[in-house]
Amino acid sequence: MDKTKKEISSLRESYSLSTLSRKDLLPDPMAQFTQWFNEARNSEILEPNAMTLSTVSKKGIPSSRVVLLKEIEADGLIFYTNYESHKAREIQGNHHVAICFLWKEIQRQVRIEGKASPISREQSKNYFQSRPKASQIGAWASEQSTVIQSRDVLESKKKYLEEEYAHTDMLPLPPNWGGYKITIDAIEFWQGRRSRLHDRFRYQQENNSWVIHRLSS
Repeated sequence: MDKTKKEISSLRESYSLSTLSRKDLLPDPMAQFTQWFNEARNSEILEPNAMTLSTVSKKGIPSSRVVLLKEIEADGLIFYTNYESHKAREIQGNHHVAICFLWKEIQRQVRIEGKASPISREQSKNYFQSRPKASQIGAWASEQSTVIQSRDVLESKKKYLEEEYAHTDMLPLPPNWGGYKITIDAIEFWQGRRSRLHDRFRYQQENNSWVIHRLSS
């Protein structure tokens, strides 16, 4: 244990790939996010759309998990899930959420604070039926976050659905599945620098317009 503790305490990385200054930033935070996201994609990062989503229970207990960003709109970010999952139940009780993207290969991080709300059933259906058939079946088979006795429960449901929908590639939208849009209240762009003196800029709403502040590292 002492060896592991020593090894962990000595882990460190010197960030020197890039810098970030005020003149580099676009006035609109979603445009800036889209630019950084595209740069992450072009860097061939594995799943650049993976984001840590944090929610809070009615008792004020936070929980986090990784979900996948699926759409970027002018006023927010969209992900999809089971509406009866743990995260969805927490969102129903408290729509304030936080997101974090870490693109360590390009030494960047984006932190977002916002509010999550369900999107339309039509938009959810369009996305759902564009997914691979196996993913559609998976959404129907899994009662996400519920306790099951074994994996056989999932496999048997999957087999039944494969037989039920053997002659079509498009399943109906499950009644308990769909998207959430996260509208942004604040967003921070972080660029790693040497000696832990990183570049950090935060966009936040003031008097119905976006104001950008540099933050100390």
